[in-house]
Amino acid sequence: MSFETISVIGLGYIGLPTAAMFASRKLKVIGVDLNEIVVETINKGQIHIVEPDLDMIVHAAVKEGYLMATTTPKPADAFLIAVPTPFLATNNENDIPAPDLKYIKSAANAIATVLKKGDLVILESTSPVGATEQMAEWLARARPDLTFPQVAGELSDIRVAHCPERVLPGHVVRELVENDRVIGGMTSKCSAAAIELYETFVKGECVITNARTAEMAKLTENSCRDVQIAFANELSMICDKLDIDVWELISLANRHPRINILQPGPGVGGHCIAVDPWFIVSKTPEEAKLIHVARKVNDIKPNWVVNKIKLAIADLLISNSTKVAKDISIAFYGLAFKPDIDDLRESPALSIVKAISAMHSGLTLAVEPNIVKLPNELNMLKLTTFEYAIDNADIHVLLVDHKLFKDSGRMPSSNIIDTKGIWS
Repeated sequence: MSFETISVIGLGYIGLPTAAMFASRKLKVIGVDLNEIVVETINKGQIHIVEPDLDMIVHAAVKEGYLMATTTPKPADAFLIAVPTPFLATNNENDIPAPDLKYIKSAANAIATVLKKGDLVILESTSPVGATEQMAEWLARARPDLTFPQVAGELSDIRVAHCPERVLPGHVVRELVENDRVIGGMTSKCSAAAIELYETFVKGECVITNARTAEMAKLTENSCRDVQIAFANELSMICDKLDIDVWELISLANRHPRINILQPGPGVGGHCIAVDPWFIVSKTPEEAKLIHVARKVNDIKPNWVVNKIKLAIADLLISNSTKVAKDISIAFYGLAFKPDIDDLRESPALSIVKAISAMHSGLTLAVEPNIVKLPNELNMLKLTTFEYAIDNADIHVLLVDHKLFKDSGRMPSSNIIDTKGIWS
């Protein structure tokens, strides 16, 4: 089958780069997003996220007429759904969050109105096992005049597959092209159609499996990382109690040829590692015990950092008897969930900053070189420069190892809480 028009539903950190890559191969791409500001920005040839090289690709694609954005789906030959899949807090006895598929359901119902025989629908959103089959069911209910793989098998009118993204923020454009792609079709013909589509720009290998295994593959990758990070974070708390430099310890341990311990931090953030393990735990709570414990370890790390900041405030007040709490200013270095990006989603730095701002009466400064304006939820902070914070704050809390902080040649002289080990 040939793909003349491709529709990407959700123009965020994954959807927009994916749409841009198809458009760069001279295919007509219709991007769909409910946010009118996002749509207007893209149609001007601009982007609303920070991602190296993406701005040039989008500008060229829009200018040449290969990429346009809209708030409502239009007919296409292939539909890629790249919407968020958050989780909901629950009140069950194990306190295990449940996945929230409302955005996938909304996207499925929206594209159902324009589906036609022969179309391909791909779920790219990271999803709990069974989500692709659930999406196909929603599509079938909305379009009883068409057949789908769960009933018609290889003879279905509509092809359905799950193909999770596997990219690193800050390197998305390159990795979309170079990385291998897991193709999980609901039938072999579904997989073949998905491979044909992705080979438009993917140079990595397209590896075929079924939809459920493709869903689990992405969850497994991120859960593995979460467990490894949890070991490092737990180690940092142990070393703090035992008065051991965790950074030196890890450096020494990693000299062993078969040991590669990750670096600890203030927690785990982002839309993948901090979320995806819960999709496994919620499905198999009795079996996923290690994954569950690792998630708990990483979730408590921000509270541990908050307590370290409270102790630093108390120590400063004890050593400066003329000062009261409102006289002490605190600078937080980094708000994003990882270095050198503007993405604040699920960032442990945010929970730390919010907790301290809620209890501290003094000035709280934020240094985040990748954003120009703080979100409304952080209006209690003052966004400032690295130099101003270094020179004026009383307590310095490094939360993200941005390149600026590592390469500036400057660091605070005292009262440092370094969660990333670059000033230690």
